[in-house]
Amino acid sequence: MKLLKMWNRISLVKQIAIGLILGVILAVSVPETAKSLTILGSLFVGALKGIAPVLVLILVMASIAQHKKGQQTNMKSIVFLYVLGTFFAGLIAVIASFIFPVNIALTQGAEDLAAPGSVVEVLKTLVLNVVDNPVNAIANANYIGILAWAIVLGLALRSASDTTKTILTNFSDAVAKMVGWVIKLAPFGIMGLVIESITTNGLSSLLSYGKLLGLLIGCMLLVALVINPLIVFINIRQNPYPLVFTCLKESGITAFFTRSSAANIPVNMKLSEKLGLDKDTYSVSIPLGATVNMAGAAVTISVLTLAAVHTLGIQVDIPTAILLSILAAVCACGASGVAGGSLLLIPLACSLFGIPADVAMQVVAVGFIIGVLQDSFETALNSSTDVLFTATAEYKKRLKEGEKVNIKKAFDIKKPSKNLVNS
Repeated sequence: MKLLKMWNRISLVKQIAIGLILGVILAVSVPETAKSLTILGSLFVGALKGIAPVLVLILVMASIAQHKKGQQTNMKSIVFLYVLGTFFAGLIAVIASFIFPVNIALTQGAEDLAAPGSVVEVLKTLVLNVVDNPVNAIANANYIGILAWAIVLGLALRSASDTTKTILTNFSDAVAKMVGWVIKLAPFGIMGLVIESITTNGLSSLLSYGKLLGLLIGCMLLVALVINPLIVFINIRQNPYPLVFTCLKESGITAFFTRSSAANIPVNMKLSEKLGLDKDTYSVSIPLGATVNMAGAAVTISVLTLAAVHTLGIQVDIPTAILLSILAAVCACGASGVAGGSLLLIPLACSLFGIPADVAMQVVAVGFIIGVLQDSFETALNSSTDVLFTATAEYKKRLKEGEKVNIKKAFDIKKPSKNLVNS
């Protein structure tokens, strides 16, 4: 009991750091014995993925059912920030690819995968997901479909009795509490995921693609630490880094190891609650962001496409490069609607430069080889930005309404309600 009390006094981030270090030590020192602990990672990710669809459905439905007429939300501002951030991520990746051109050794290994034929096909899949069967949407973690049904059910329940709305609220609180229980297991889950990553994949296969990985990760770090803070600063006119680092620390670290935006939805919901954000807004914006806010995917699509362009010696003019940024942003928003995610959208971007499909699929194969790190950084950027832009839009709204928002105090998340706003 004493050990348990001492453990509970440590912050979650420090607990995760301890789990990470233990995972590395065990994977390096006793790899065969440590493999038995990989089940902890599978259980953690499975629990997050299992609770996330139910959380989104009930939380959004309850929030909309309780929503009062005339109460304003920030969804337009948040969606605009999502689109803006994704476009700039693609643009940065294009510029960086021209400054630091990378050639890659094309490989086989993706012949059996089916890539979408056009942007229209990607968007069609995304739209069809909206009208998916609700049970099927929950079973397959189709968050666009879950959101659509949750909104419709929430609107239908707005005229329900107070008793019904109270029951919905109680269910919402119960699911949120379950999420809290799952997140408390994060240190053990992260330890298992680290052990699995090191013992199964290793890093030797990544060495030959060091330059490509360096460019990809460099672009994502530039977006996370320079572009996103700049967007936040323009909106709230205060030092953005307390907000940026909080989102990276509380959300990005978990997303890095789970490599799943869907699995990180409960983590982001919990962080939004700790930050004192409006539940009516973040209950919709967080699952929506997990589907359409894909800055990391835009970077991956742009960098790997231009790596193929440089390898084949194709000349690219500025208008075409800008068009690639737009195409990457549009494709990235639809990435979750396509099996295989961002990598399978590379052939679509390659077609812009006349690169044959068989060559483009070889580039996809390279993406899978480096996916251990590429996908981890991509998910960390995508998921942490969901909370970042949701919080930014809310702070901007509060500032417009005349409230004095103190960012430094706002991110003392142990006491959000007292420190969030000083009028």
